[in-house]
Amino acid sequence: MPGIVSADRPAREVTSGPFRQAGRPAASRAGGRLLRCPAMAEPPASFDARLEALDAATRAIAAELDLERVLQVVVDSVRELVGATYAALGIPDVTGRIERLITSGISLEERAAIGPLPRGLGMLGLIIRDGRSYRVREIAGHPDAHGFPPNHPPMASFLGVPVRARRGVIGNLYLTDKRDADEFDAADERLVEMFATHAAIAIENARLHDAVRHLAVIEERDRIGRDLHDGIMQGIYAVALSLEDVPALMSEEPAEAAARIDRAIDGLNLAIRDLRNFIHGLGSEVTADGGLVVGLATLADELRLNTLVNVEVDLGEADVVADALDLSAADQVLHIVRETLSNVARHSAASRAVISLRREADEAVLTVTDNGRGFDASATVPPGHYGLSNLRERASSLGGRLIIESEPDAGTRVIVRLPFVAKETPPS
Repeated sequence: MPGIVSADRPAREVTSGPFRQAGRPAASRAGGRLLRCPAMAEPPASFDARLEALDAATRAIAAELDLERVLQVVVDSVRELVGATYAALGIPDVTGRIERLITSGISLEERAAIGPLPRGLGMLGLIIRDGRSYRVREIAGHPDAHGFPPNHPPMASFLGVPVRARRGVIGNLYLTDKRDADEFDAADERLVEMFATHAAIAIENARLHDAVRHLAVIEERDRIGRDLHDGIMQGIYAVALSLEDVPALMSEEPAEAAARIDRAIDGLNLAIRDLRNFIHGLGSEVTADGGLVVGLATLADELRLNTLVNVEVDLGEADVVADALDLSAADQVLHIVRETLSNVARHSAASRAVISLRREADEAVLTVTDNGRGFDASATVPPGHYGLSNLRERASSLGGRLIIESEPDAGTRVIVRLPFVAKETPPS
């Protein structure tokens, strides 16, 4: 029901006229607070029926977590709760202008024919600014009403109630044309006010749920970015690096050029398999093919074959360490080694590197050492360089810590220390 009232002039607070209609106790102000006389008691049967309807309505909105669904269920439920022909939930922005209007009882075609949303002035603005309920027997007779826009369905009786949360009014419920009476009564108003309290909780919960879900999406996006950067993208980069001098080798050493191309094809096929496994959540192809020890040896072979770096491996105790790691943890270790070796190839200008995995007391210690140019490990990492932060996050995810030892012209040592927890022996 967009445009329920034409709202082109400022509203005036009214304390007489429509607010002293039959069935509505007089309202007065005392000490800045709005006071109402107690309404006439309802017959027990009618009161019980209303409470049952309220309980059903609140249960309906409490069962939803999706914000859009909650907003629509709120409007649909409150319309049925008091037997209104039309209902709407207006959500104002910080200036008091209605920025969203969720409706019930009117079709999408009718909404489109009415045109833009009401501006949140006039009678609707009266509720927004005063933050209290208003009940009117005849909209047309209200001093702040100025008719409806073209194609708007005719409406007579009106009930407006703010939806108030801890941080203030977050919306307003508008109901028109009570189906079985000429106007909404005091009991309707009380019922909608009680419902509005539950609606505010449901809306705030849904907003919180959306915020948590949004944060989870961001966190998952970051994780995917790290996995792609540390694993698949580094593998593809290594392939590209191995092909850089192929044009020169084709004339000088054609056999070596052909071997480089064959290895590049194998590397790309491995990257494709890793990407497929990554998408399906099956883990690293290297890990799946032969475990952690084979994976480390394979990464060393890749760097040795694709660069001028002589890579040595010290894996004498690797089997003991690997036996204590599940597939997911082993895959993380391989990501750390792949990222570190990629940094050696791209930045260190090293001629030699050593990969070591051993046990020290109650820790597993992974070390990658190179004799390259080194760097100032205490310097701030420039924006956009994620390598070292990725290594730290991966080590932290395993309950371990990352140590970088490096100085200019003195090489680099990357150390990852992980808690060593042996697997439990199954009962015989």
